[in-house]
Amino acid sequence: MSSNPIGIFDSGVGGLSVYQAIRKHLPNENIIYFADSAYAPYGNLSKQKLHERCQHIANFFLKHKAKAMVIACNTATAMMADWLRAEYDLPIIALEPAIKPAVSVTRTGHIGVFATENTLNSSRYQKLVAQFARDKSIHQVACHGFVEQIEKGDLDGPETTKLVKQYLEPLLEFKVDTLVLGCTHYPFLEKTIKKIAGTAPLKLLDTADAVSLQLTRVLAVNALFNNLPHEQDYFFSSDNPKNATPVFTKLLSKKVIVSSA
Repeated sequence: MSSNPIGIFDSGVGGLSVYQAIRKHLPNENIIYFADSAYAPYGNLSKQKLHERCQHIANFFLKHKAKAMVIACNTATAMMADWLRAEYDLPIIALEPAIKPAVSVTRTGHIGVFATENTLNSSRYQKLVAQFARDKSIHQVACHGFVEQIEKGDLDGPETTKLVKQYLEPLLEFKVDTLVLGCTHYPFLEKTIKKIAGTAPLKLLDTADAVSLQLTRVLAVNALFNNLPHEQDYFFSSDNPKNATPVFTKLLSKKVIVSSA
């Protein structure tokens, strides 16, 4: 039993989609969420800068006595998960694009992948495709601009809608029937994606629930469940908290106070 918090981090607000799943599955747990919004999107960072940020955030969680860490970012997972696990002595739960489940879901054999450039270029992602999707057609898109729009809280405005159309319509022409949302920001665009897809059969897949269930297993194995009532969650941002607070509040549909980190 441990009332110590779980640390969750992402390049920005995208990992709140993972936070929501964890909050649902583990109602007693206390959570610290770190949005590294001043450095978003991670997909544009050099490996050295990404290393520095992940190290900074891991140390931040240790100062707050985190009992486990969730990398709620596909780019950070692809490029830094192995290093973080070697460097830090606490359970670390990472995620990866939902290629394997997409293969079992698709009927046309055409799978779309929305992700950042760093994720698509990573050996971790490429191994995933080679292992599970060799006999499928993978249509991958580096969705420049999505993260920036979501960081502003713009989920369905004209500019966001234009971007979604730009990236989605070519996939629909290829008869893509399954779309992997390979960045934790992207589930917040689900309504806009479905609106643009219209009557086209399109299954959207992300990994928030899978990560939450893996965290549950890890806490069980390590006897780290908090059996006391939930106390409080804390939200931090490397960007100006005055900018972050209304976006967090909008995405979580509840009043949230964001502190500076």
